[in-house]
Amino acid sequence: MMGLYFEEAEIGQKWQLGAYHFTREAILRFARAYDPQVFHIDDEAAAESHFGRLAASGWHTASAWMRCYVEADDAARKVRVARGDVLPEHGPSPGVTNLKWIKPVYPGDTVTYWMEITAKREMVSRPRWGLATKHSEGFNQNGELVFAFDGKVMVERKDMR
Repeated sequence: MMGLYFEEAEIGQKWQLGAYHFTREAILRFARAYDPQVFHIDDEAAAESHFGRLAASGWHTASAWMRCYVEADDAARKVRVARGDVLPEHGPSPGVTNLKWIKPVYPGDTVTYWMEITAKREMVSRPRWGLATKHSEGFNQNGELVFAFDGKVMVERKDMR
């Protein structure tokens, strides 16, 4: 997680992960492959839907968060490698909660994603690891919250290497 060991992660640490621009073409390509509901793939049907026009799949919005997270994490890890640091192993995630698609994302929108550590604890069952809880959000170009979720990730403990 951002190239940090469990001991280095602090509650309240916050990162801007990056931004993703949702083009009409990308919305259609993603929806046709993974979420082919009519309001994601057909302009006329979308105009008659609760969205009023073509809207990105929520899963597309979540996948864009993952892309931004991976790129931000890779960049943070490269900085540490350049300093000669030994990197922590990537840990798995036990899952997410409170996934919310608060506002629709339309073609032409750019969503900027953020992540903040909200809690952490050592794991008794797996002493080599700690568990970090993160809150993530995405804001469109107007500063409106469009996406949020809470996630957990296992983070390697430096003192247990």
